[in-house]
Amino acid sequence: MTVQTNNEIDIRLGMLNTLLTTPHRDLAKVYPIHQDMISQDPLFYSRLSAWYHATGEVRDHKEMFIVNLCLSNFDGHRDIGLAMLRELPPYQLSRVIDFIHGSKKTKTVKTITGRGRNKEEEISKEVQKFGLNRNISRSIKTEITRYIREREADIEWFDSTALIARKYLKRLYALLHIEPSDRAQQILFDETPPEGSKIAAVKALRKASTPAEQAKVIIDNKVPYRVASTVVSAMTPTVLLALITVMSDQELLNNLGSLKKRGAFKNVDLKEVIQERLEKAKKGKNVAAMKSSVAKKTVKLDDDTQSLVDQVADTQIKSKGKIKCPTALIIDKSGSMRTAIEIGKQLGSMISAISENELYVYACDTLAYPIQATDDSLVAWEKAFNGIRDSGATSCGIGIEMLRRNKQRVEQIIMVTDEGENSSPPFLTTLQNYMAEMDVVPNIVFVKCGRSCDKLEKKCSNANISFDTYEFDGDYYSLPGLIPFLTKASKLDLLMDIMQFPLPQRKVS
Repeated sequence: MTVQTNNEIDIRLGMLNTLLTTPHRDLAKVYPIHQDMISQDPLFYSRLSAWYHATGEVRDHKEMFIVNLCLSNFDGHRDIGLAMLRELPPYQLSRVIDFIHGSKKTKTVKTITGRGRNKEEEISKEVQKFGLNRNISRSIKTEITRYIREREADIEWFDSTALIARKYLKRLYALLHIEPSDRAQQILFDETPPEGSKIAAVKALRKASTPAEQAKVIIDNKVPYRVASTVVSAMTPTVLLALITVMSDQELLNNLGSLKKRGAFKNVDLKEVIQERLEKAKKGKNVAAMKSSVAKKTVKLDDDTQSLVDQVADTQIKSKGKIKCPTALIIDKSGSMRTAIEIGKQLGSMISAISENELYVYACDTLAYPIQATDDSLVAWEKAFNGIRDSGATSCGIGIEMLRRNKQRVEQIIMVTDEGENSSPPFLTTLQNYMAEMDVVPNIVFVKCGRSCDKLEKKCSNANISFDTYEFDGDYYSLPGLIPFLTKASKLDLLMDIMQFPLPQRKVS
């Protein structure tokens, strides 16, 4: 029998913590991290990839799992990677292939030497390499050929994709030397789309002379908003109604600002349709939970519509799991920690929406301010933070001291902080006192922001106190990635769930 050591568990938890980063479309930075992960535990890596592919939020990690699995020599990895590769939309598939194949870019570099009259400017060419610069394997080419053939046979899918991802489809054909079908050749390369295709419909839309004709073309062919908006010069209510009707839930959320600029919210009927669609979006699939909340930062909506947008976020977050243990959220509000306060609002709304037990929230400098919201909506949490400003010195222990004094027993403490502290009570001593008095060993989660350091993490490590770390880099969309860490009774439960997650099966043809 093999005994699982704490070190083995720590390695796997370290892999999980890594997935909380948001690389912002820089696969080169993600690759060495995944290489390290796959070498540490290849069996766990394959299960983790399947679990994250189904539940994760960050596309860069999903793509890098596939890259590493498709190139791995470990038994079974390639089939898993190819099975997931088959499910990608074309733009992500193209990113995976381009990273493996690599590319070169020549950059002009100016070098200035000397000063005054002796100043000289030298211009040179520098070749920059991107990606792995590896040949595409036969197995990957075979899988993508099957991917292409399957989608060529689905006229609805192919036409819709050709409208919004034309360059990515062309890239796959060209790079892998895949001969297009006659129909694909006409649409992508000959610029002579057949009658009845969506590409031909866009040409018809450009020629349509009345709003009624434009609306009919849009509805009959489900022309996407971002395509139609470049073709139709005058967005009449009739055309806007047609576009709103064919939008996906996520497209609607993404384009609320554009719809407002085009006057959709000034039309009573259009506004009613938008609100009906938002109501349905609560239960929609493939809706990014935080995108609906962050949408309000880019567009000012009326109270009724904004309430629906917030409800979409709340419902989507609730679908991701429940926090069953009592939890504390402690936010550093000291000087220059405005970002922490904004994160605190988002986390307060998110956590309260999925909590089945007590939630205690404190905003702290050298004092701890209790925060209570009337409900779990983002609007309510923003109101609860009224008067909270980033100022004062920093005590990372004062929030925990308030928990101790108020006899508030929690099994999870989320610290939103840069980990700097310069005032008493100190974090570690206060935490140890709290653990002894309340007879509890809470899970600690550091949500790091600002110019963060790792002082508190080192103190926890030296005291053998386990913790998770999430580095926030400005991407609010990634915050739901914390939920799997917060909803399990223990870290071991989460690891066991991942190990039991079914592996994807590669299609036969």
